[in-house]
Amino acid sequence: MVSSEQRRKQLAREKFLRQQERRAQSRRKSRIRASFIATGLVLVLAAGAAYAASGGLGGDEDKAEDKAADAQPTPSKAPDPCEKPAKGKPNGKQWKKEPKLTVDKSAAYEMTLATTCGDIPIELDADKAPHTVNSFAFLADKGFFDHTACHRLTTSGGLGVLQCGDPTGQGDGGPGYTIPDENLDDPRIKGQTYPAGTIAMANTGQKDSGGSQFFLVHKDSQLPPQYTPFGTVSEAGMKVLKKIADAGEASGQGDGPPNATVVIDKATVKKA
Repeated sequence: MVSSEQRRKQLAREKFLRQQERRAQSRRKSRIRASFIATGLVLVLAAGAAYAASGGLGGDEDKAEDKAADAQPTPSKAPDPCEKPAKGKPNGKQWKKEPKLTVDKSAAYEMTLATTCGDIPIELDADKAPHTVNSFAFLADKGFFDHTACHRLTTSGGLGVLQCGDPTGQGDGGPGYTIPDENLDDPRIKGQTYPAGTIAMANTGQKDSGGSQFFLVHKDSQLPPQYTPFGTVSEAGMKVLKKIADAGEASGQGDGPPNATVVIDKATVKKA
């Protein structure tokens, strides 16, 4: 027998999955209409078995579940804890193929996201996810992440993630190329749980569809192991993530823009 709270969470999660599949379907149609545009990527967390694989047909049962799941949304009234972004805008550069693999697999790398909410240092796993770390080093060096907003905060349905890395700020942007999935057998994500402090790649739900979008896990999150984990947020970085999460999601739906103004002023990747 499930409790009413468990049922509410289940309905919220099911609604969340349907919403993400609808978004993915809409973006897939847009990519077909603009098939010659190099940025035809949909790099969102949702899509795939447990994070975006259902729905789109929405009958009466869907409407009833939506109503139940929507019973308690309240827009966040918390103050914005972050500073104003530095002057500038995303450069939106595009490339036709993945950069040449030059990362040193035996070395330790650190990425620092200097955000409007504070610095988020991240230890990168070059040995376990060389293509991903190599891509991030390349993009950071090209200023790709600079002035980009973290456009999505999820706080419901057993998920706690902040999604960043999209120069468009809409959830459908990327660098023009994709990279292979890596490190999906990492023991840290067994049991379909990405532990707090993980940084992982967003994707379309299709194999090897990661680009530039990634998510930072601010609390243990139930997800299938199909999102490349490639590093760990430092203790100082987790304090920044907590500040962002505590400010809430702007709409009160538990999945949408963060109430905090989270902008990456500068991203750097270097050997530790």
